[in-house]
Amino acid sequence: MPIRITLDAMLAARGMTARELAARVGISETQMSLFRSGKVRGIRFRTLAKLCAVLACAPGDLLDYDADPADLQAADED
Repeated sequence: MPIRITLDAMLAARGMTARELAARVGISETQMSLFRSGKVRGIRFRTLAKLCAVLACAPGDLLDYDADPADLQAADED
């Protein structure tokens, strides 16, 4: 998948644990773990906004994109 989660780097920069972030955002540690590992298919904008508010960052600080020409395929071609 060309979208990479870079949350671990932000946690390290802020000196915060994933457990602490999950508690402050109001999500389970399991949900946090799934997000950190990139095993989720989506995230609610509300949750992303809370993550950014707690970490004092922008969404682009938590996500990265590696361009892939296959991303331009029509959805029905997958």
